[in-house]
Formats: sequence, C-alpha cells, structure tokens
Amino acid sequence: TRRCPMLSLAVTFLILALIAAAVGFGGLAGTSTAIVKLLFWGFAVLFAVTLVNHMITRRRLRKPPV
Repeated sequence: TRRCPMLSLAVTFLILALIAAAVGFGGLAGTSTAIVKLLFWGFAVLFAVTLVNHMITRRRLRKPPV
C-alpha cells in the first residue's frame, strides 16, 4: 500500500539514471532522465490542481461571520 506511487517512481528512475550515468550507459541514462522529468512534471501538475481544488472547496464550505 503505497501512499504516493508517482513520487516513488520518480525517485526510482532518478536513482537508475544516476547509476547508469556513472557506469557509462548514456542511452539508458538519457531515457531514465526523460522519464524522471515526465513524472516530476506530472506530479507537480497534479499537486497544483489538488491545491487549487482544495482552496476553492474550502472557501465554499466556510460559514459567513455572524
């Protein structure tokens, strides 16, 4: 039961890219780096959408002052 599988995948591919770059596999390192970038931006967009949705929903639920 993972709480954040997308972030876990991003970290996994980042580590894979660093190891591949250290060993000298340029193609594998480049591919892993591209996947990490894609996962990072996907995670950032989902975070922003969730944050805005929470802010909008929270405003609607507040009661006006008496």
